[in-house]
Amino acid sequence: MTHSHTHTHDAAHHHEAPTAGLRDRFNEISDRLNTALGSLWAVGLSVFVVLAWALTGPIFNFSDTWQLVINTSTTIVTFWMVFIIQNSQNRNARAVHVKLDEIIRSLENARNEFITTEKATEKVMETREEELRRVASQHPSPSPSPSRW
Repeated sequence: MTHSHTHTHDAAHHHEAPTAGLRDRFNEISDRLNTALGSLWAVGLSVFVVLAWALTGPIFNFSDTWQLVINTSTTIVTFWMVFIIQNSQNRNARAVHVKLDEIIRSLENARNEFITTEKATEKVMETREEELRRVASQHPSPSPSPSRW
């Protein structure tokens, strides 16, 4: 019985490892693509591709196939980029939440129930926002003085 349990545990462990590795690999590729495709050279490359496509219009008599090339290409790139950008945004948001959660947790007067605010209902979120607006209006921050700049 013990041997069988160990074998099952090992099989489950081996099953989870590739999934985590695949996810990490996707995140790494996603980060690289976000950096590369959000750069100035990527914008320049896209302008060059569109100009090259436009300049070939007379060569191909502005045919349906010529138009289909740019339409299909841009649709596919846009479709893939939605997933890449969403992955990056989700990971970024999670990282910000984890950092803020750590700050909240470490502050003596902070209320730990705020740690899970991103998972709260809309009603709870609105209540907390209103409460914090009220507190902020009762205790305005001092304006920074010119000497601090």
